[in-house]
Amino acid sequence: MNIRGALAIYRNELMRAFRTIFGSILSPVITTSLYLIVFGAAMSGRMPGLGGAEYGAFIVPGLLMLTLLSESTSNASFGIYMPKFTGAIYELLSAPVGVAETLVGFVGAAATKSLILAVIIMGTAALIVDYSIAHPILAFGYIILVSAAFSLFGFIIGLWADGFEKLQIVPLLILMPLTFLGGTFYPISVLPEPWQTLAMLNPIVYLVSGLRWTFLGTADFPIAVSFGFTIGFLVLCVGIIAVIFRTGWRLRE
Repeated sequence: MNIRGALAIYRNELMRAFRTIFGSILSPVITTSLYLIVFGAAMSGRMPGLGGAEYGAFIVPGLLMLTLLSESTSNASFGIYMPKFTGAIYELLSAPVGVAETLVGFVGAAATKSLILAVIIMGTAALIVDYSIAHPILAFGYIILVSAAFSLFGFIIGLWADGFEKLQIVPLLILMPLTFLGGTFYPISVLPEPWQTLAMLNPIVYLVSGLRWTFLGTADFPIAVSFGFTIGFLVLCVGIIAVIFRTGWRLRE
């Protein structure tokens, strides 16, 4: 493996985030803080089925997952799309770096940005609401797993997109609504039928439930289901990327 090549891509992508620090880091943190303040104040004491947790503490994992999914996907998709847009992708393809180095560089940088955001958001949330993490090691591992999986997913979107509009279709029109409907602000158990059954068809429900379990110790679904789903999605994304690089689809057009 070309470690130097992978680190060069990684550093370049990571520095891009710090060059646009307001849009990449500060804006998501401010948005999440506003969600905590507004929803925490408006809904506190009015939501049943929280297992004894305060509403502000209950929505912290959901809001954290909302940021992780959107930022991981957007950062990775934009990172690989720009070389395609400018034509620099051909230099990358002719350089002595393979699929592994490319993924370590682009996906690793996108996942790192998401982890930085997660740490900042949890620190900011601690100033607004009183919450604790029941399983900190599992929470950290699960955050890394989700960041990596959706950075890979964003990488696929960046390869698929042939215009800036397509970069936003999946994150804004599919991923964001599914996250809001995935139990970010409420437990699935309080939904009446048939909405509770329909909610279980939403894959984001299991991701939010998994992170909420690591924070609160209780969730709508077993943690093994959430971990299994996330690992399966990560493996699927790696397989798709391997096929794309093997066939050159969207890379050599």
